[in-house]
Amino acid sequence: MPGARLPATVDPQPRPVIPRFRPLFPGASTSVATRKRRKRSGRRPRPDGAVAAPPLAPDPAAPPPPAAPPRSRRARLEEAPKAPLHPFPLIELTILAGIVLMILGLVGVASDRLAFIFCGLALVGVASLELSLREHFAGYRSHSSLLSGAAVVIVVAPLAFFTGLPKLALIIVGVVVFAACFLALRAAFQRRTGGLGFRA
Repeated sequence: MPGARLPATVDPQPRPVIPRFRPLFPGASTSVATRKRRKRSGRRPRPDGAVAAPPLAPDPAAPPPPAAPPRSRRARLEEAPKAPLHPFPLIELTILAGIVLMILGLVGVASDRLAFIFCGLALVGVASLELSLREHFAGYRSHSSLLSGAAVVIVVAPLAFFTGLPKLALIIVGVVVFAACFLALRAAFQRRTGGLGFRA
């Protein structure tokens, strides 16, 4: 009949309603591409809302590391610096040889007495100078005056033998060299000992 309404078709098999479940964890909705990017970058994903822990600050109440004990003015034997060829006693044998040469020159056993005396003095002087330098710059014992005097001899002796400088000029040069070397050696010893200017 015209104008009549057709009955609505009824689906004999109704479609099932798929329920939407919320993820158990907040970070479960992360896309696969984001997970791959995080995996390639080596960073582990943090749950949503997680706050990175701040770096641990040093404990102000922690005690400072113990400082080295200050050195005393009396040098102890266990603090002595080792010789270059330790345990071979090279310096001691050199001094002994120099003393033997000086005795032979003074007694007159050798034909050239002056040569033996000067050679003995040279051996003793070189060995003593090496020992003084080693002890001084190791902070074991102070030899500022001895080393300054040796510097004066090394500088003034060639000037006296090979130049015609008057004695007054040689004395002035010696005083200047001694003062400069003494101040420098004293400062170097104080740096090694933490402020001590003399130690024996």
